Amino acid sequence: MFDKSTWIKLPRNVLQGHGVLDDLSAAVDELYLSGDPFLVTSPSPDRIAGDRVRDQFDGIASVSLDRASFESVERVVDAAREADAGYLIALGGGKPIDVAKMASDRLDCGFISVPTAASHDGIVSGRSSIPEGDTRHSVAADPPLAVVADTELLAEAPWELTTAGCADIISNYTAVKDWELAHRLKNVEYSEYAGALSQMTAEMLVGSADSIKPGLEESAWIVTKALVSSGVAMSIAGSSRPASGAEHLFSHQLDRIAPGRALHGHQVGVGSIMTEYFHSGARGEWTDIRDALSTMGAPTTADELGIDGETIIEALTTAHEIRDRYTILGNGVSEEAAIEAATITGVI
Repeated sequence: MFDKSTWIKLPRNVLQGHGVLDDLSAAVDELYLSGDPFLVTSPSPDRIAGDRVRDQFDGIASVSLDRASFESVERVVDAAREADAGYLIALGGGKPIDVAKMASDRLDCGFISVPTAASHDGIVSGRSSIPEGDTRHSVAADPPLAVVADTELLAEAPWELTTAGCADIISNYTAVKDWELAHRLKNVEYSEYAGALSQMTAEMLVGSADSIKPGLEESAWIVTKALVSSGVAMSIAGSSRPASGAEHLFSHQLDRIAPGRALHGHQVGVGSIMTEYFHSGARGEWTDIRDALSTMGAPTTADELGIDGETIIEALTTAHEIRDRYTILGNGVSEEAAIEAATITGVI
């Protein structure tokens, strides 16, 4: 008897394009939500676009966050309850969106994602990433009810944030390979559709590397489409597997031993170069990953990350300890193997 079932939660609407921030209220109306909105943002996004949101919702209450933390989540939950909010609007980059995602889960209400930087696939996914001390927690939550991505706004974001988003997507290459490996060796459940979507998204970005340039709104369009697709792949899979493998374990370990040195996306991009080497050897696709990142202006070396070689090796040899997720790293790689991978790929 077949008794398998799954519940795939996806955004109801994705509105992407030039000037669509001014259509935010119309997009919300399409959702037929009850209650008043509550705005979650941070200082820079609030300064850039906060008034454009407030102009569309009379008397909207708001909170501005300096950082993402569990304390910030509690702050949003308390303020939203005090305002008797029916749903949240998250305006900004990683901090407001991750906090609002987790807060909306606590409040049992929906939220709308309004990214101001295309820096990571969390703008769409059902995962919230919250740092605590030297650890970063990936917490399951519902994806946004809608995404309103204004490419005019996104194109004006600092270029390093966009290249971080690009690197996050390109790292899907190795994440999917790790997922397939775990399926073959550990019988981890695998979704062909989610894996193919994630892989296609990475390939699309690598193929478009030459046309992704600072200040071009078309670049923001391409990157945002890729981030949306990656987030959808995770929702279909019901886990972060399509976009998170050994390269993310490496990045999380860097966050522990060298916090604040580099952006998450840049760390996973460099991690993906080395983990692809482990998958396919010296003649593998790691050169395609490296070249695409370099073309876009994303880091490909330890120096460009601002991290010394010894720390890179330490993170690579201990990354398997981060969580119980089988990857190409297995139960750990030797220092000799890590040095070989990092040296041949030019990371150190």
